[in-house]
Amino acid sequence: MKILLLGKNVQVGWELQRSLAPLGELIALDRHSQDWCGDLGNLEGLAATVQAIKPDLIVNAAAHTAVDKAESEPVLARTLNALAPGVLAHEANKLGAWLVHYSTDYVFDGSGEVPWKETDATAPLSVYGQTKREGELLIAERCQRHLIFRTSWVYAARGGNFAKTMLRLAQERERLTVIDDQWGAPTSAELLADVTALAVRQALQRPQDAGTYHLAAGGETSWNGYAKHVIAQAQRISSTLKIAAKEVAAVPTSAFPTPARRPHNSRLDTRKLQSVFGLTLPDWQQGVDRMLSETL
Repeated sequence: MKILLLGKNVQVGWELQRSLAPLGELIALDRHSQDWCGDLGNLEGLAATVQAIKPDLIVNAAAHTAVDKAESEPVLARTLNALAPGVLAHEANKLGAWLVHYSTDYVFDGSGEVPWKETDATAPLSVYGQTKREGELLIAERCQRHLIFRTSWVYAARGGNFAKTMLRLAQERERLTVIDDQWGAPTSAELLADVTALAVRQALQRPQDAGTYHLAAGGETSWNGYAKHVIAQAQRISSTLKIAAKEVAAVPTSAFPTPARRPHNSRLDTRKLQSVFGLTLPDWQQGVDRMLSETL
């Protein structure tokens, strides 16, 4: 099997290089790749790349993920998050290939406290959410063999993330203020990549399993609860870590105004994915603790 991976150096893409490698010949690209076009902003080049490589599987880990910046550059966000996935879907369908794509809890309006199901009505609050939803629709319309994984609060040991930021601030300040009215499940890029590989193996044999799935770690927390867990766990792991913070104060979202509105409820119901693919998604603390052990 020939696999084309886009976004090889982003958090999820980096882990996908590892998880997809045993499945077949892997061609991994980013927007700076020389031999082939991996730039989602170049729609013609993207189509030509797929036509030339003729992959059996396309995995798109690339996107415009700067949520606030998307508010001021909606055309670029739409190109990367909607039009490019639409091109990939069109070309994949012509080849009879599979397309795997990642979406977000931001397609919902974040109301209520009940985890979102795949069948719930979408109502994105931001340009980012709107363009990601359009990308979902174009893929579903143009490519029969697709897997769309909606996820939330993604992090990785590689690069920057919320946990690392909290640890840095906790060493510098005696008091932290962290939002407590946004709820979700921190989800590791490692988990996303591993589940993707397992799901792809099954879908290749069972085309009827194509569709949209919610994929996030188990359990739930607020950003405030996430921060407190990170600091406490880091202190358990490293006896030499000097934490100055005596308090992690809870504040509402309104305390940190941003150009893009964030959903308050980012909980995702993952029962469909677990049932169809026979998987168990570990609680969010497990992945966070592993990441901290690797980085401290």
